[in-house]
Amino acid sequence: MPAHAGAKMMAQGTYTSEQLLDRILTSLNDDKAEDLVQIDLRGKTSMGDYMVIASGRSTRQVSAMAEKLVQRLKEDFGLNSKIEGKDAGDWVLIDTGDVIVHIFRPEVREFYQLEKMWMPQGAKTSAN
Repeated sequence: MPAHAGAKMMAQGTYTSEQLLDRILTSLNDDKAEDLVQIDLRGKTSMGDYMVIASGRSTRQVSAMAEKLVQRLKEDFGLNSKIEGKDAGDWVLIDTGDVIVHIFRPEVREFYQLEKMWMPQGAKTSAN
């Protein structure tokens, strides 16, 4: 099978939430996201299968990581993700359907503490 055939299959929507999660984590790591956390939402809510929370060092980096992620998901999966907050760059929400991505500046992330809301008690909050 040619290499582009796999990409075409993904573009037609035949991908799993795990494949989508893997691409999101790779994209954020490539763009030097900090304190990357993934949370399994299956069985907890119907809003998605996974949540990813990451930090960027500045509003510019947060916005750029979000923009690149949305672009990569469109190229790789044909996915048009919903994005909120990119212009401000303090907290960007990307809704891919199966995976919800939050990219914060560190101060904003500390203030909202989404990890505490969604992770089991006693779970480690840092995945790095």
